[in-house]
Amino acid sequence: MKVFAASLVLLVACGGSGQSNANKVNRDTLTERQNDSILAKSSIPGASAVGKAMNAADSTSARVNASDSVH
Repeated sequence: MKVFAASLVLLVACGGSGQSNANKVNRDTLTERQNDSILAKSSIPGASAVGKAMNAADSTSARVNASDSVH
């Protein structure tokens, strides 16, 4: 969790990378999942752990939903 928080701080701090206005993303309108997805694809050390955590959470959610639907 500390890696995620540190990575997010670095990502926000490096936001002004000189991109054109057409390529900029308004981070205020992104969902938490979209932010995490962007972070997971970044080159920040440890960022791939965010993607792995998202996959694990999705897998767990799918198993919980499947077990809830069986009566």
